[in-house]
Amino acid sequence: MTRSPWWRHAVVYEVYVRSFADGDGDGEGDLRGVRSRLPYLRDLGVDALWLTPFYPSPLADGGYDVADYTGVDPRFGTLDDFDALVADAHAHGLRLIIDIVPNHTSDRHRWFREALAAQPGDPARERYVFRPGRIRPDGRMEGPPNDWPSMFGGPAWERLPDGQWYLHLYAREQPDLNWRTPEVRREFERILRFWLDRGVDGFRIDVAAGLFKDAAFADAGADARDTLRGRIYSRPEVHGVYRDWRRILDSYDGDRMAIGEVWTDSPDELARFLRPDELHQAFQFDLQLAPWSATAFRDVIRAAVAAVEPTGAAPTWVLSSHDMPRHVTRYERPAGVPGIGTARARAALLMLLALPGSAYLYQGEELGLPEVEDLPDEARQDPISRRTGGKRPGRDGCRVPLPWSGTAEPYGFSPDGVRPWLPMPPDWASLTVEAQDGDPGSMLTFYRRALALRRELLPGLPERIEWPDDPSDATVAFRRGRLTCVLNCSDSPVRLPPGEVVLASAVRYGDLLPGDSSAWILA
Repeated sequence: MTRSPWWRHAVVYEVYVRSFADGDGDGEGDLRGVRSRLPYLRDLGVDALWLTPFYPSPLADGGYDVADYTGVDPRFGTLDDFDALVADAHAHGLRLIIDIVPNHTSDRHRWFREALAAQPGDPARERYVFRPGRIRPDGRMEGPPNDWPSMFGGPAWERLPDGQWYLHLYAREQPDLNWRTPEVRREFERILRFWLDRGVDGFRIDVAAGLFKDAAFADAGADARDTLRGRIYSRPEVHGVYRDWRRILDSYDGDRMAIGEVWTDSPDELARFLRPDELHQAFQFDLQLAPWSATAFRDVIRAAVAAVEPTGAAPTWVLSSHDMPRHVTRYERPAGVPGIGTARARAALLMLLALPGSAYLYQGEELGLPEVEDLPDEARQDPISRRTGGKRPGRDGCRVPLPWSGTAEPYGFSPDGVRPWLPMPPDWASLTVEAQDGDPGSMLTFYRRALALRRELLPGLPERIEWPDDPSDATVAFRRGRLTCVLNCSDSPVRLPPGEVVLASAVRYGDLLPGDSSAWILA
Protein backbone atom coordinates (compact mmCIF):
# COMPACT_ATOMS: atom_id res chain seq x y z
CA MET A 1 0.00 0.00 0.00
CA THR A 2 1.43 3.38 -1.04
CA ARG A 3 1.86 5.84 1.80
CA SER A 4 0.21 9.21 1.21
CA PRO A 5 2.40 12.26 1.87
CA TRP A 6 1.38 14.24 4.95
CA TRP A 7 0.11 17.26 3.05
CA ARG A 8 -2.36 15.37 0.88
CA HIS A 9 -5.03 15.16 3.61
CA ALA A 10 -3.69 17.69 6.12
CA VAL A 11 -5.59 20.33 8.05
CA VAL A 12 -3.41 23.42 7.85
CA TYR A 13 -3.89 26.41 10.17
CA GLU A 14 -2.98 29.80 8.75
CA VAL A 15 -1.16 31.97 11.28
CA TYR A 16 -1.22 35.68 10.49
CA VAL A 17 1.87 36.26 12.60
CA ARG A 18 1.29 39.91 13.46
CA SER A 19 -2.16 39.11 14.89
CA PHE A 20 -1.77 35.68 16.49
CA ALA A 21 -0.01 36.15 19.85
CA ASP A 22 2.26 38.85 21.25
CA GLY A 23 5.29 37.24 22.91
CA ASP A 24 7.30 40.35 23.76
CA GLY A 25 4.57 42.76 24.88
CA ASP A 26 4.81 45.39 22.13
CA GLY A 27 1.26 45.03 20.78
CA GLU A 28 2.22 42.97 17.75
CA GLY A 29 2.27 39.22 17.30
CA ASP A 30 5.62 37.52 16.84
CA LEU A 31 7.38 34.17 16.54
CA ARG A 32 7.73 33.75 20.30
CA GLY A 33 4.01 34.30 20.58
CA VAL A 34 3.35 31.57 18.02
CA ARG A 35 5.73 29.24 19.83
CA SER A 36 3.95 29.81 23.14
CA ARG A 37 0.62 28.74 21.60
CA LEU A 38 1.77 25.53 19.93
CA PRO A 39 0.03 23.39 22.57
CA TYR A 40 -3.23 25.16 21.71
CA LEU A 41 -2.81 24.34 18.02
CA ARG A 42 -1.83 20.75 18.77
CA ASP A 43 -4.91 20.33 20.96
CA LEU A 44 -7.11 21.97 18.35
CA GLY A 45 -6.20 19.05 16.11
CA VAL A 46 -4.49 20.61 13.10
CA ASP A 47 -1.60 18.99 11.27
CA ALA A 48 0.43 21.99 10.17
CA LEU A 49 0.92 25.73 10.51
CA TRP A 50 1.27 28.16 7.63
CA LEU A 51 3.06 31.34 8.69
CA THR A 52 2.44 34.56 6.81
CA PRO A 53 5.61 36.60 6.09
CA PHE A 54 7.81 37.39 9.09
CA TYR A 55 10.74 38.70 7.04
CA PRO A 56 12.25 42.19 7.42
CA SER A 57 9.71 44.53 5.85
CA PRO A 58 8.40 48.09 6.15
CA LEU A 59 4.91 46.50 6.22
CA ALA A 60 3.52 48.53 3.34
CA ASP A 61 1.44 45.41 2.58
CA GLY A 62 1.40 43.41 5.79
CA GLY A 63 4.83 41.89 5.21
CA TYR A 64 4.20 40.83 1.62
CA ASP A 65 6.67 43.58 0.75
CA VAL A 66 9.86 41.72 1.64
CA ALA A 67 13.13 43.59 2.19
CA ASP A 68 15.24 40.51 3.06
CA TYR A 69 14.13 36.98 2.23
CA THR A 70 16.54 35.22 4.58
CA GLY A 71 15.99 37.19 7.76
CA VAL A 72 13.40 37.81 10.47
CA ASP A 73 11.99 41.27 11.09
CA PRO A 74 13.09 42.39 14.58
CA ARG A 75 9.47 43.12 15.51
CA PHE A 76 8.77 39.40 14.98
CA GLY A 77 11.95 38.02 16.53
CA THR A 78 15.22 36.54 15.33
CA LEU A 79 16.45 33.58 13.33
CA ASP A 80 17.08 31.84 16.64
CA ASP A 81 13.40 32.35 17.48
CA PHE A 82 12.48 30.86 14.13
CA ASP A 83 14.72 27.83 14.65
CA ALA A 84 13.21 27.28 18.09
CA LEU A 85 9.72 27.50 16.61
CA VAL A 86 10.52 24.90 13.97
CA ALA A 87 11.97 22.54 16.58
CA ASP A 88 9.04 22.98 18.96
CA ALA A 89 6.45 22.62 16.20
CA HIS A 90 7.99 19.33 15.12
CA ALA A 91 8.15 18.18 18.75
CA HIS A 92 4.39 18.84 18.97
CA GLY A 93 3.79 16.80 15.82
CA LEU A 94 3.11 19.87 13.69
CA ARG A 95 4.56 20.67 10.26
CA LEU A 96 5.55 24.22 9.33
CA ILE A 97 4.84 25.97 6.02
CA ILE A 98 6.11 29.48 5.34
CA ASP A 99 5.12 32.11 2.80
CA ILE A 100 7.45 32.97 -0.04
CA VAL A 101 6.82 36.06 -2.15
CA PRO A 102 8.52 35.74 -5.56
CA ASN A 103 6.49 38.18 -7.68
CA HIS A 104 7.76 41.38 -6.07
CA THR A 105 10.02 42.71 -3.35
CA SER A 106 9.82 45.70 -1.06
CA ASP A 107 11.11 48.97 -2.45
CA ARG A 108 13.51 48.80 0.51
CA HIS A 109 15.11 45.60 -0.79
CA ARG A 110 18.82 45.99 -1.54
CA TRP A 111 18.25 45.14 -5.19
CA PHE A 112 15.69 47.86 -5.69
CA ARG A 113 17.78 50.46 -3.94
CA GLU A 114 20.62 49.55 -6.31
CA ALA A 115 18.22 49.81 -9.25
CA LEU A 116 17.12 53.31 -8.21
CA ALA A 117 20.73 54.42 -7.90
CA ALA A 118 21.56 53.03 -11.36
CA GLN A 119 20.95 54.56 -14.76
CA PRO A 120 18.54 53.25 -17.40
CA GLY A 121 20.08 50.24 -19.10
CA ASP A 122 22.24 49.32 -16.10
CA PRO A 123 22.16 45.58 -15.19
CA ALA A 124 20.85 46.50 -11.73
CA ARG A 125 17.58 47.49 -13.35
CA GLU A 126 17.26 44.19 -15.19
CA ARG A 127 16.20 42.52 -11.93
CA TYR A 128 12.91 44.47 -12.05
CA VAL A 129 10.43 45.48 -14.74
CA PHE A 130 11.55 48.93 -15.90
CA ARG A 131 10.16 50.41 -19.11
CA PRO A 132 10.21 53.72 -20.94
CA GLY A 133 6.93 55.60 -21.10
CA ARG A 134 4.76 56.03 -24.16
CA ILE A 135 6.17 58.36 -26.78
CA ARG A 136 3.86 60.51 -28.89
CA PRO A 137 4.52 60.98 -32.63
CA ASP A 138 6.04 64.36 -31.83
CA GLY A 139 8.56 62.65 -29.53
CA ARG A 140 7.08 63.89 -26.26
CA MET A 141 6.44 61.59 -23.30
CA GLU A 142 2.76 60.77 -23.03
CA GLY A 143 2.38 58.54 -19.98
CA PRO A 144 3.08 55.10 -18.52
CA PRO A 145 4.12 52.19 -20.75
CA ASN A 146 0.59 50.74 -20.85
CA ASP A 147 -2.79 50.91 -19.14
CA TRP A 148 -2.30 48.10 -16.63
CA PRO A 149 -4.01 48.81 -13.27
CA SER A 150 -2.72 47.90 -9.84
CA MET A 151 -4.70 45.20 -8.05
CA PHE A 152 -4.83 47.61 -5.10
CA GLY A 153 -6.24 50.53 -7.10
CA GLY A 154 -4.71 53.15 -9.38
CA PRO A 155 -2.13 52.55 -12.11
CA ALA A 156 0.45 49.75 -11.97
CA TRP A 157 3.34 52.01 -12.98
CA GLU A 158 5.43 54.53 -11.06
CA ARG A 159 7.63 57.07 -12.82
CA LEU A 160 11.18 57.84 -11.72
CA PRO A 161 12.85 61.25 -12.13
CA ASP A 162 14.97 59.88 -14.99
CA GLY A 163 11.80 59.17 -17.01
CA GLN A 164 11.67 55.38 -16.68
CA TRP A 165 8.69 53.62 -15.10
CA TYR A 166 8.68 50.52 -12.90
CA LEU A 167 5.85 47.99 -12.66
CA HIS A 168 4.03 47.29 -9.40
CA LEU A 169 0.95 45.12 -9.78
CA TYR A 170 0.19 45.75 -6.12
CA ALA A 171 1.35 48.70 -3.97
CA ARG A 172 3.91 51.15 -5.34
CA GLU A 173 6.19 49.93 -2.55
CA GLN A 174 6.15 46.46 -4.17
CA PRO A 175 8.13 46.59 -7.44
CA ASP A 176 7.68 43.51 -9.63
CA LEU A 177 10.71 41.33 -10.25
CA ASN A 178 11.82 40.48 -13.77
CA TRP A 179 11.77 36.69 -13.89
CA ARG A 180 13.32 36.71 -17.36
CA THR A 181 16.60 37.60 -15.65
CA PRO A 182 18.55 34.44 -14.66
CA GLU A 183 19.87 36.12 -11.51
CA VAL A 184 16.34 36.33 -10.10
CA ARG A 185 15.79 32.61 -10.63
CA ARG A 186 19.10 31.71 -9.00
CA GLU A 187 18.43 33.93 -6.00
CA PHE A 188 15.08 32.35 -5.21
CA GLU A 189 16.54 28.88 -5.49
CA ARG A 190 19.07 29.97 -2.89
CA ILE A 191 16.27 31.30 -0.68
CA LEU A 192 14.36 28.02 -0.89
CA ARG A 193 17.41 26.06 0.19
CA PHE A 194 18.10 28.48 3.04
CA TRP A 195 14.73 27.76 4.66
CA LEU A 196 14.65 24.08 3.77
CA ASP A 197 18.00 23.70 5.50
CA ARG A 198 16.39 25.24 8.60
CA GLY A 199 13.71 22.55 8.60
CA VAL A 200 10.61 24.08 7.02
CA ASP A 201 8.21 21.53 5.61
CA GLY A 202 6.89 23.57 2.72
CA PHE A 203 6.11 26.88 1.07
CA ARG A 204 2.97 28.78 0.25
CA ILE A 205 3.81 30.71 -2.92
CA ASP A 206 2.28 34.17 -3.17
CA VAL A 207 1.00 35.23 -6.64
CA ALA A 208 2.35 31.93 -7.92
CA ALA A 209 0.94 32.23 -11.43
CA GLY A 210 1.96 35.83 -12.02
CA LEU A 211 5.75 35.86 -12.21
CA PHE A 212 6.05 36.38 -15.98
CA LYS A 213 4.44 39.26 -17.81
CA ASP A 214 3.48 39.68 -21.44
CA ALA A 215 6.77 40.56 -23.13
CA ALA A 216 4.97 42.96 -25.47
CA PHE A 217 3.38 44.84 -22.55
CA ALA A 218 0.23 45.29 -24.61
CA ASP A 219 -2.64 47.36 -23.25
CA ALA A 220 -5.34 45.56 -21.30
CA GLY A 221 -8.12 47.71 -22.76
CA ALA A 222 -11.57 48.48 -21.39
CA ASP A 223 -11.95 45.20 -19.50
CA ALA A 224 -8.62 45.75 -17.84
CA ARG A 225 -8.89 43.41 -14.87
CA ASP A 226 -10.10 40.44 -16.93
CA THR A 227 -7.67 41.05 -19.77
CA LEU A 228 -4.77 41.67 -17.43
CA ARG A 229 -5.06 38.13 -16.09
CA GLY A 230 -4.23 36.85 -19.58
CA ARG A 231 -1.31 39.27 -19.89
CA ILE A 232 0.26 38.08 -16.65
CA TYR A 233 -1.18 35.01 -15.00
CA SER A 234 -0.42 31.45 -16.05
CA ARG A 235 2.02 32.40 -18.77
CA PRO A 236 3.82 29.24 -19.95
CA GLU A 237 7.26 30.44 -18.85
CA VAL A 238 6.32 30.10 -15.17
CA HIS A 239 6.17 26.33 -15.32
CA GLY A 240 9.90 26.04 -15.84
CA VAL A 241 10.44 27.84 -12.53
CA TYR A 242 8.28 25.39 -10.62
CA ARG A 243 9.88 22.38 -12.25
CA ASP A 244 13.21 23.68 -10.97
CA TRP A 245 11.71 24.27 -7.51
CA ARG A 246 10.20 20.81 -7.44
CA ARG A 247 13.61 19.25 -8.04
CA ILE A 248 14.94 21.20 -5.06
CA LEU A 249 12.05 20.15 -2.81
CA ASP A 250 12.38 16.52 -3.87
CA SER A 251 16.07 16.55 -3.00
CA TYR A 252 15.17 16.95 0.71
CA ASP A 253 13.68 14.20 2.83
CA GLY A 254 10.40 14.49 4.74
CA ASP A 255 7.86 15.16 1.96
CA ARG A 256 8.66 18.86 1.56
CA MET A 257 5.93 20.58 -0.43
CA ALA A 258 4.77 23.72 -2.21
CA ILE A 259 1.26 25.09 -2.59
CA GLY A 260 0.61 27.93 -4.98
CA GLU A 261 -1.74 30.88 -4.79
CA VAL A 262 -2.93 30.21 -8.32
CA TRP A 263 -5.75 32.15 -9.97
CA THR A 264 -6.63 30.68 -13.36
CA ASP A 265 -9.46 31.01 -15.83
CA SER A 266 -9.91 27.30 -16.54
CA PRO A 267 -9.42 23.87 -14.97
CA ASP A 268 -6.92 23.03 -17.71
CA GLU A 269 -4.70 25.94 -16.67
CA LEU A 270 -4.86 24.91 -13.02
CA ALA A 271 -3.98 21.32 -13.91
CA ARG A 272 -0.77 22.45 -15.59
CA PHE A 273 0.52 23.75 -12.25
CA LEU A 274 -0.19 20.37 -10.66
CA ARG A 275 1.70 18.16 -13.06
CA PRO A 276 3.80 15.54 -11.24
CA ASP A 277 6.99 17.57 -11.61
CA GLU A 278 5.56 20.96 -10.55
CA LEU A 279 3.57 22.14 -7.52
CA HIS A 280 2.13 19.67 -5.04
CA GLN A 281 -1.04 21.69 -4.49
CA ALA A 282 -2.82 24.84 -5.61
CA PHE A 283 -5.33 26.84 -3.62
CA GLN A 284 -8.87 26.54 -4.93
CA PHE A 285 -10.63 29.72 -3.87
CA ASP A 286 -14.15 29.33 -5.16
CA LEU A 287 -15.56 27.89 -1.94
CA GLN A 288 -14.74 31.10 -0.07
CA LEU A 289 -16.29 33.12 -2.89
CA ALA A 290 -19.51 31.09 -3.00
CA PRO A 291 -22.78 32.37 -1.48
CA TRP A 292 -24.75 30.36 1.07
CA SER A 293 -26.40 28.10 -1.48
CA ALA A 294 -26.55 24.34 -1.90
CA THR A 295 -26.36 24.68 -5.66
CA ALA A 296 -23.38 27.03 -5.49
CA PHE A 297 -21.48 24.81 -3.04
CA ARG A 298 -22.18 21.70 -5.07
CA ASP A 299 -21.04 23.35 -8.30
CA VAL A 300 -17.81 24.54 -6.64
CA ILE A 301 -17.03 21.10 -5.21
CA ARG A 302 -17.68 19.31 -8.49
CA ALA A 303 -15.53 21.77 -10.43
CA ALA A 304 -12.68 21.69 -7.90
CA VAL A 305 -12.54 17.89 -7.85
CA ALA A 306 -12.74 17.71 -11.64
CA ALA A 307 -9.93 20.26 -11.98
CA VAL A 308 -7.38 18.25 -10.02
CA GLU A 309 -8.54 14.73 -10.88
CA PRO A 310 -6.53 14.45 -14.14
CA THR A 311 -3.34 15.36 -12.27
CA GLY A 312 -3.72 12.88 -9.42
CA ALA A 313 -3.36 15.77 -6.97
CA ALA A 314 -5.69 16.34 -4.04
CA PRO A 315 -8.04 19.32 -3.89
CA THR A 316 -7.67 22.08 -1.31
CA TRP A 317 -10.52 23.76 0.56
CA VAL A 318 -10.70 27.10 2.33
CA LEU A 319 -13.53 29.20 3.77
CA SER A 320 -11.59 32.23 5.05
CA SER A 321 -8.12 33.71 4.81
CA HIS A 322 -6.17 36.88 5.51
CA ASP A 323 -7.32 38.25 2.14
CA MET A 324 -11.10 37.72 2.46
CA PRO A 325 -13.86 38.83 4.85
CA ARG A 326 -14.49 36.19 7.51
CA HIS A 327 -17.16 33.69 6.52
CA VAL A 328 -19.21 34.15 9.70
CA THR A 329 -19.96 37.66 8.43
CA ARG A 330 -20.28 36.67 4.77
CA TYR A 331 -22.89 34.06 5.63
CA GLU A 332 -24.85 36.50 7.77
CA ARG A 333 -25.16 39.29 5.22
CA PRO A 334 -27.82 37.89 2.88
CA ALA A 335 -30.12 36.78 5.68
CA GLY A 336 -29.58 39.59 8.14
CA VAL A 337 -30.60 37.34 11.03
CA PRO A 338 -28.38 37.79 14.12
CA GLY A 339 -26.40 34.64 14.84
CA ILE A 340 -27.20 32.92 11.57
CA GLY A 341 -23.64 33.45 10.31
CA THR A 342 -22.25 31.49 13.26
CA ALA A 343 -24.72 28.64 12.70
CA ARG A 344 -23.85 28.50 9.02
CA ALA A 345 -20.12 28.60 9.76
CA ARG A 346 -20.48 25.57 12.03
CA ALA A 347 -22.41 23.79 9.32
CA ALA A 348 -19.91 24.67 6.61
CA LEU A 349 -17.05 23.27 8.68
CA LEU A 350 -18.46 19.74 8.53
CA MET A 351 -18.82 20.01 4.77
CA LEU A 352 -15.24 21.28 4.48
CA LEU A 353 -13.74 18.55 6.65
CA ALA A 354 -15.71 15.75 4.98
CA LEU A 355 -14.33 16.56 1.53
CA PRO A 356 -11.30 14.69 0.15
CA GLY A 357 -8.02 16.56 0.10
CA SER A 358 -6.63 19.13 2.52
CA ALA A 359 -8.40 21.86 4.47
CA TYR A 360 -6.88 25.27 5.23
CA LEU A 361 -8.29 27.05 8.30
CA TYR A 362 -7.72 30.72 9.06
CA GLN A 363 -6.81 31.72 12.59
CA GLY A 364 -9.83 32.74 14.66
CA GLU A 365 -12.44 30.88 12.66
CA GLU A 366 -12.37 28.21 15.36
CA LEU A 367 -13.56 30.97 17.73
CA GLY A 368 -16.33 32.11 15.42
CA LEU A 369 -14.75 35.53 14.96
CA PRO A 370 -16.70 37.91 12.71
CA GLU A 371 -15.27 40.46 10.33
CA VAL A 372 -14.51 43.72 12.15
CA GLU A 373 -16.23 46.21 9.87
CA ASP A 374 -16.20 49.35 12.01
CA LEU A 375 -12.46 49.98 12.31
CA PRO A 376 -11.71 53.71 12.45
CA ASP A 377 -10.15 55.08 9.29
CA GLU A 378 -7.00 56.14 11.13
CA ALA A 379 -6.43 52.55 12.30
CA ARG A 380 -6.61 50.94 8.87
CA GLN A 381 -3.26 49.93 7.40
CA ASP A 382 -4.13 47.90 4.31
CA PRO A 383 -2.86 49.60 1.11
CA ILE A 384 -6.17 48.77 -0.60
CA SER A 385 -7.93 51.21 1.70
CA ARG A 386 -5.26 53.88 1.23
CA ARG A 387 -4.99 53.60 -2.55
CA THR A 388 -8.77 53.72 -3.08
CA GLY A 389 -9.38 56.56 -0.65
CA GLY A 390 -11.45 54.27 1.55
CA LYS A 391 -13.84 53.24 -1.25
CA ARG A 392 -12.60 49.68 -0.73
CA PRO A 393 -12.18 49.00 2.99
CA GLY A 394 -9.31 46.59 2.55
CA ARG A 395 -8.49 43.49 4.58
CA ASP A 396 -7.77 44.83 8.06
CA GLY A 397 -11.16 43.62 9.29
CA CYS A 398 -10.10 39.96 9.12
CA ARG A 399 -6.64 40.67 10.57
CA VAL A 400 -7.65 41.99 14.00
CA PRO A 401 -5.63 40.19 16.73
CA LEU A 402 -6.97 37.03 18.34
CA PRO A 403 -8.73 37.25 21.73
CA TRP A 404 -7.19 34.75 24.15
CA SER A 405 -8.56 35.70 27.59
CA GLY A 406 -10.05 38.43 29.73
CA THR A 407 -13.02 40.72 29.24
CA ALA A 408 -11.52 43.74 27.48
CA GLU A 409 -8.85 44.71 24.97
CA PRO A 410 -6.21 43.33 24.53
CA TYR A 411 -7.95 40.07 25.59
CA GLY A 412 -4.70 38.33 26.47
CA PHE A 413 -3.20 38.96 23.03
CA SER A 414 -0.74 41.36 24.68
CA PRO A 415 -0.10 42.18 28.34
CA ASP A 416 -2.80 44.28 30.01
CA GLY A 417 -2.40 47.94 29.23
CA VAL A 418 -0.69 47.35 25.85
CA ARG A 419 -2.73 48.44 22.85
CA PRO A 420 -2.70 45.95 19.97
CA TRP A 421 -1.67 47.16 16.52
CA LEU A 422 -5.31 47.00 15.38
CA PRO A 423 -8.14 47.84 17.82
CA MET A 424 -10.22 44.92 19.11
CA PRO A 425 -14.02 45.11 19.49
CA PRO A 426 -15.43 45.72 22.98
CA ASP A 427 -17.91 42.81 22.63
CA TRP A 428 -15.42 39.97 22.12
CA ALA A 429 -15.29 38.79 25.76
CA SER A 430 -17.52 35.78 24.98
CA LEU A 431 -15.35 34.82 21.99
CA THR A 432 -12.01 34.40 23.76
CA VAL A 433 -10.28 31.04 23.97
CA GLU A 434 -10.64 31.22 27.75
CA ALA A 435 -14.40 31.78 27.55
CA GLN A 436 -14.94 28.96 25.05
CA ASP A 437 -12.53 26.41 26.48
CA GLY A 438 -14.52 23.65 28.18
CA ASP A 439 -17.90 25.02 27.04
CA PRO A 440 -19.56 22.06 25.28
CA GLY A 441 -21.62 24.38 23.08
CA SER A 442 -18.83 26.69 21.96
CA MET A 443 -17.43 27.03 18.46
CA LEU A 444 -13.97 26.09 19.76
CA THR A 445 -15.25 22.85 21.27
CA PHE A 446 -17.09 22.06 18.05
CA TYR A 447 -13.92 22.54 15.97
CA ARG A 448 -11.94 20.31 18.30
CA ARG A 449 -14.57 17.55 18.10
CA ALA A 450 -14.84 17.78 14.32
CA LEU A 451 -11.07 17.72 13.78
CA ALA A 452 -10.58 14.80 16.16
CA LEU A 453 -13.34 12.80 14.48
CA ARG A 454 -12.00 13.58 11.02
CA ARG A 455 -8.58 12.28 12.04
CA GLU A 456 -10.19 9.11 13.41
CA LEU A 457 -12.31 8.46 10.31
CA LEU A 458 -9.84 9.53 7.62
CA PRO A 459 -7.84 6.28 7.22
CA GLY A 460 -10.96 4.38 6.17
CA LEU A 461 -12.34 6.90 3.70
CA PRO A 462 -11.89 6.73 -0.07
CA GLU A 463 -10.93 9.89 -1.93
CA ARG A 464 -13.79 9.66 -4.40
CA ILE A 465 -17.09 11.44 -3.71
CA GLU A 466 -20.43 9.84 -4.52
CA TRP A 467 -23.42 12.12 -5.13
CA PRO A 468 -27.14 11.28 -4.88
CA ASP A 469 -28.92 10.80 -8.19
CA ASP A 470 -31.41 13.59 -7.51
CA PRO A 471 -29.62 16.59 -6.00
CA SER A 472 -31.72 18.87 -3.84
CA ASP A 473 -31.91 22.64 -4.08
CA ALA A 474 -31.85 22.70 -0.27
CA THR A 475 -28.96 20.40 0.61
CA VAL A 476 -25.43 19.43 -0.25
CA ALA A 477 -25.23 15.68 0.33
CA PHE A 478 -22.31 13.46 -0.61
CA ARG A 479 -20.82 10.16 0.50
CA ARG A 480 -17.26 8.94 0.97
CA GLY A 481 -17.39 5.25 1.76
CA ARG A 482 -19.32 4.82 4.99
CA LEU A 483 -19.39 8.56 5.76
CA THR A 484 -22.22 10.73 4.47
CA CYS A 485 -22.23 14.50 4.93
CA VAL A 486 -25.47 16.48 4.66
CA LEU A 487 -25.48 20.28 4.70
CA ASN A 488 -28.93 21.90 4.87
CA CYS A 489 -28.73 25.36 3.31
CA SER A 490 -32.45 26.03 3.62
CA ASP A 491 -34.40 27.36 6.60
CA SER A 492 -36.59 24.24 6.83
CA PRO A 493 -35.74 20.83 8.32
CA VAL A 494 -34.73 17.98 6.01
CA ARG A 495 -34.79 14.24 6.67
CA LEU A 496 -31.43 12.55 7.14
CA PRO A 497 -30.52 9.26 5.45
CA PRO A 498 -30.34 6.09 7.57
CA GLY A 499 -27.29 5.59 9.75
CA GLU A 500 -25.64 6.77 12.93
CA VAL A 501 -25.29 10.53 13.30
CA VAL A 502 -21.81 10.91 14.78
CA LEU A 503 -21.66 14.71 14.69
CA ALA A 504 -24.11 17.50 13.92
CA SER A 505 -23.71 21.25 13.97
CA ALA A 506 -27.10 21.83 15.64
CA VAL A 507 -29.62 19.97 17.78
CA ARG A 508 -31.65 17.50 15.69
CA TYR A 509 -35.29 16.51 15.97
CA GLY A 510 -35.12 12.76 15.52
CA ASP A 511 -34.00 12.21 11.97
CA LEU A 512 -34.76 15.80 10.99
CA LEU A 513 -31.82 18.16 10.41
CA PRO A 514 -32.70 21.81 11.06
CA GLY A 515 -32.06 24.55 8.52
CA ASP A 516 -28.58 26.06 8.29
CA SER A 517 -26.95 23.02 9.85
CA SER A 518 -25.07 19.87 8.87
CA ALA A 519 -24.39 16.34 10.03
CA TRP A 520 -22.05 13.40 9.54
CA ILE A 521 -23.71 9.99 9.27
CA LEU A 522 -21.95 6.64 9.38
CA ALA A 523 -23.56 3.71 7.61
